Amino acid sequence: MAEPVRSPSAFEPAAALSAEVVMLKLPRSPLGDRVASALRETGNRLLPPLIMIGVLLALWQVLCSQAGATLPPPSTVVQKSWELISNPFFDRGGLDKGLFWHIIASLRRVAVGYLLAAIIGIALGVLIGQSTWALRGLDPIFQVLRTVPPLAWLPLSLAAFREGTPSAIFVIFITSVWPIIINTSVGVRNIPQDYTNVARVIRLSGPEYFWKIMLPATVPYIFTGLKIGIGLSWLAIVAAEMLIGGVGIGFFIWDAWNSSLIGDIIVALIYVGLVGFVLDRMIALLGALISRGTSAN
Repeated sequence: MAEPVRSPSAFEPAAALSAEVVMLKLPRSPLGDRVASALRETGNRLLPPLIMIGVLLALWQVLCSQAGATLPPPSTVVQKSWELISNPFFDRGGLDKGLFWHIIASLRRVAVGYLLAAIIGIALGVLIGQSTWALRGLDPIFQVLRTVPPLAWLPLSLAAFREGTPSAIFVIFITSVWPIIINTSVGVRNIPQDYTNVARVIRLSGPEYFWKIMLPATVPYIFTGLKIGIGLSWLAIVAAEMLIGGVGIGFFIWDAWNSSLIGDIIVALIYVGLVGFVLDRMIALLGALISRGTSAN
């Protein structure tokens, strides 16, 4: 008796139909090529600013070396302020300190004032963003107060606190709080309606809505305000310290002006600019880490 004819595709084992997966290795560039690429990238980033600094220094040297120039050239600044540049850590007591100690004193005041501004600014921004009544009541007042120049607050704060340090901290606070309030409230008002609807559907509580919906959605706006605020804080403390006196970079600049030490003023301004840049980058880095790269750099 003849055997029935079977279809090979119907009775063939599954193993016979499976295909072998071959992992293809991507070619990797040699170590030397990668190092050369990294060096080339670093050079492309560092070379332009270094060239521009060199051009500006050369221009400064030529212009201020002319007869009748009122400002010293960079070579004279380095020569006359070399002790201040080479040893910023000296402390001879009283106000006779190196730039490091003046910068630290100013940073302490900025840290207190800015931290207060961040806490109160974010809280008020959330309130204004969430409540239409609060927006209509407080926003006109904030829009008027934020236009008052920082130093205009100093006489009022001196009258209220009777001391220089708390007055300077108040000036820092009142200067930096407005961009934090405004940007936070804009962020809260721009939360997508879909997010709010989902929160209602899954019945999130108030704290859960704040931590899971509101905070992640508004972090880029909050850090934009914080970034503007830290720059304004640093500007305000230098100006305020010129008036209140004591140890601080602002008073150091004013004291150098009264002593006709123009070179020391220029060195201090370079320090002020570098510290302000570092503060700005620190806030930007913190914002990028918390918002996972969505905040403004």
